[in-house]
Amino acid sequence: MELRNHTGNISAFILVGFPTSPELQSVLFTVFLILYILTVAENVVIIVTITMNITLHKPMYYLLCSLSVLEIWYVTVTIPNLLNNIITQNKKVNFFACMAQLYIFISLACTECFLLAVMAFDRYVAICIPLRYTVIMSNTFCFHLAVGSWVLGFAIAMLKVIFIFRLSYCGPNVINHFFCDISPVLNLACTDVSLAELVDFILGMIVSLVPLAVIIFTYLCIIQSILKIPNSLGQRKAFSTCTSHLMVVAIFFSTTFFIYTRPKKTSPFDRYKYVSIFYSILTPLLNPIIYCLRNTEVKKCIIKTLRL
Repeated sequence: MELRNHTGNISAFILVGFPTSPELQSVLFTVFLILYILTVAENVVIIVTITMNITLHKPMYYLLCSLSVLEIWYVTVTIPNLLNNIITQNKKVNFFACMAQLYIFISLACTECFLLAVMAFDRYVAICIPLRYTVIMSNTFCFHLAVGSWVLGFAIAMLKVIFIFRLSYCGPNVINHFFCDISPVLNLACTDVSLAELVDFILGMIVSLVPLAVIIFTYLCIIQSILKIPNSLGQRKAFSTCTSHLMVVAIFFSTTFFIYTRPKKTSPFDRYKYVSIFYSILTPLLNPIIYCLRNTEVKKCIIKTLRL
């Protein structure tokens, strides 16, 4: 099981995935394949809808489009490899491929944290200072915020992975997970991981707590402004727009906090493997549904687009 390269480091890992009977493996393959197709299809529909409808060419929808692009990559970096492992039973993954998967996945997770904070700021400006919305949230500024989220997410993930990559892995090489994630990989290192854990913990706290603090602050201001709206119809419309975003935030941050803001040398990882399904597979599936079901304008445009 322990494959080594010329330096003595392990050259490949074994991803355990979800070990079950052959019959259940077929069921798992079908379920994950359906989830993947649905997730990609939903997010592609949102991207096409926003692109083709001029009425949706607004900062809020540009950010939603950016989130949909992220969600497609989010599931693509994990599920296809999982499906291949299930159908071929070849669970081996090259060391460098594992590190690449780890880097891309963590980059997307960090980027999503920042994007959700930017989307909260957009709603804050729209509801709390609506008269200055078009001035503050110009297309150029919105573009810079979206690109900045991606750049910052990938840069922070790079720092995390550099420290993990520099560790020595001399055995065992079995990862009790369905993709290469930080904790399972660190658990296999045969050198001191304290510095890598410290860097990962500090950066994880920054990536999680700073965007979450921005989201909490902006929504406290938003709720205060909504309560000042004189008519109940206006209040319901404002709450409807914001609750969808809060639902996404609650699902994503609750699961990522459980996984990434805790000491890494913990076992067993079985429960983390199943919790990670929520933010790595279910969240990208639910995000388009939540946003569309709570937004009449988007629903109308989707129906119009699908009829073309």
